[in-house]
Amino acid sequence: MKGLRIEAPPQSRMNMARLFTQVTIIGVGLIGGSLGMILRRKGLATQVIGVGRRVENLKTAVELGAIDRYVIDPKDGVRDADLVVLATPVDTYDRHLTEWASCLKKGAIVTDVGSVKGVLVEQAERAMPDGVHFVGAHPIAGKEKTGVAAGSDQLFAGARCILTPTKATNPQAFEQVRTMWQETGSVVLTMDAHLHDKILGAVSHLPHVAAFALINALAEIRDQHIPSLDLASHSGGGLRDTTRIAASSPEMWRDIFLWNRDNVVTFIEAYERSLGQLKKLIQEGDASGIEKELERAKQEREKLPTRQTVSA
Repeated sequence: MKGLRIEAPPQSRMNMARLFTQVTIIGVGLIGGSLGMILRRKGLATQVIGVGRRVENLKTAVELGAIDRYVIDPKDGVRDADLVVLATPVDTYDRHLTEWASCLKKGAIVTDVGSVKGVLVEQAERAMPDGVHFVGAHPIAGKEKTGVAAGSDQLFAGARCILTPTKATNPQAFEQVRTMWQETGSVVLTMDAHLHDKILGAVSHLPHVAAFALINALAEIRDQHIPSLDLASHSGGGLRDTTRIAASSPEMWRDIFLWNRDNVVTFIEAYERSLGQLKKLIQEGDASGIEKELERAKQEREKLPTRQTVSA
């Protein structure tokens, strides 16, 4: 199936300045697929090529207008690309770049959409051949559902996208990637890659840890203490809201936790201290202490923006 071409249906393209002739998206899931939809709708690329593991998903991407065509061999997909978007789990980056980075033409740009930057940005920069540029990016938008079928050309509207340039980042490549994300409707920010990992470790990675752990704790409570407990029928909106992000991809979050492990472990310990303090107050029957803790949490919660996303 090497080199297989399947053409997508025509898209309504807005009259925008073209940024790229060919964009290749490695991993046409929710994020990669949604980006492809926007690139095609706005005419920001002459053609968008998809590369992935599952042919059925790639066929769906063509049908939904996320890509113009797909290829199976990533080396074929990236060879003539002006921009390559890595939209796969972060643990796969090294394998991907080792496989096809040498096929990239001079002047090509590689970017990503990963929720961990730091060491991964440094590794990606070292993997770039001479004349090829890497620009780290993290669009903070998503859903519990994964796959291109859940994609939308409105996914990034109003969401933040963090770019993580380094001293080695090519200025022109950076501007092209920044312009692309601005065209998606994102609010684009620039941040040091390691600072990014600390901040996202606190506000995104730790909440996912808490959601996954809470669901597992409830399953243990059901199995060991209340066999008749039906989480689906007995729970209200509070449980659904609190654990909604626990429906996210285990594969993706496994890699995020491991690649940002130092920050995640540090912040889990802070969470354990906070949980322990509340446990102590409840054990002691300290009504005023409990209320003080809850009021402090309520005030912090009210500072959060109203936009709801579940991405990393």
